Amino acid sequence: MSFKSIVRELKEMKNGIGSISRRREVEGRHWRNRTRSHIAPDVVPFDPNQQGQWANIPPELLLDIVHRVEESETSFPARTAVVYCASVCKSWREVTKEIVKTPEECGRLTFPISLKQPGPRESPIHCFIKRDRANSVFRLYFGLTPSENVSDKLLLAAKRIRRATSTDFVISLVSDDFSRASSTYVGKLRSNFLGTKFTIYDSQPPSDVAIQHRGRLSRRFSAKQVSPTVSACNYSIATVSYELNVLRTRGPRRMHCAMHSIPFSSIQEGGSAPTPTSFPQSFDERPSKAKVPAVNISSSVSVPSREPLVLKNKAPRWHEQLQCWCLNFKGRVTVASVKNFQLAAAVDPSHNIPAAVQETTILQFGKIGKDIFTMDYCYPLSAFQAFAICLSSFDTKPACE
Repeated sequence: MSFKSIVRELKEMKNGIGSISRRREVEGRHWRNRTRSHIAPDVVPFDPNQQGQWANIPPELLLDIVHRVEESETSFPARTAVVYCASVCKSWREVTKEIVKTPEECGRLTFPISLKQPGPRESPIHCFIKRDRANSVFRLYFGLTPSENVSDKLLLAAKRIRRATSTDFVISLVSDDFSRASSTYVGKLRSNFLGTKFTIYDSQPPSDVAIQHRGRLSRRFSAKQVSPTVSACNYSIATVSYELNVLRTRGPRRMHCAMHSIPFSSIQEGGSAPTPTSFPQSFDERPSKAKVPAVNISSSVSVPSREPLVLKNKAPRWHEQLQCWCLNFKGRVTVASVKNFQLAAAVDPSHNIPAAVQETTILQFGKIGKDIFTMDYCYPLSAFQAFAICLSSFDTKPACE
């Protein structure tokens, strides 16, 4: 059987064609409707214990097939073929997860957990955000700019919820379900009353530290509302602060981001950033409700104190001819906006960090059209962290501009 025939049959299996029964075809269609906007489904659409005929392929041949698919399909939508390999059966899934590297190593996004992993060190990952004013929804897509003929790959979505004393941006893997009780919930961003300080919460703890609970537990859901496998905790991982500018005498916005989950040592020589390898409980490990008691409490917790990585916005320069503040976005931003910014590491001279590292733009965000913005990020930020920081720019800040 040729390589193309194998890939084609994998696609047919994914779409519920061939040896899969009609019942599984319906279930597969339901699953695709729920995960069409994902980078890739992190689960198999059928019972992984039922391996099927493809599980009997010799290990050497299986490794060769997955290696060839992973190396040849480097961008979406063609990279979906890698997901098909992980969806065949449990043995294929394990081999695929072993072969597919993290964004830091290969510069590519594949599975949903890639959104929680640091970006590449050499070149940024290019994304763009579309704002839906009518529904207060913000969608993060993969790619340089919106495409005209091909449907864009949705990475994350957020919904703004205004409250009496704060504003929440609930972040999800899909754009039609923003419930914290949902398995697609990945975190949130919360502002203070003035919109000058924002806290980023993650649905899972940082991968390399022990979490300390702080504050009393608060009851958010009843026992019937929360699935046993859905994390009911929010972990404070970062804060975004904007300097007050009531008299508007300080020029553009000034912001600082304290990344509590990323140590400052991550940008030093030989340093590394926390890299989660999976969500707390994978969908395919979901136990039955009869075996596990329901979780009915939630809490906000924070990581232990340590020297965090702090990001600050690059100061723009005043252009006399244009009579405006300017930054070099290298062609990625084309419309002047108070929301535009570039973030770099805030480094103390005593740290002896090379000048090239200090000048590296870790995150940049800017407007290119009506309700369309670009977002480029790189190591040590993840797509989720970068998206949450950019969302803070959309909130109203009357005291900062």
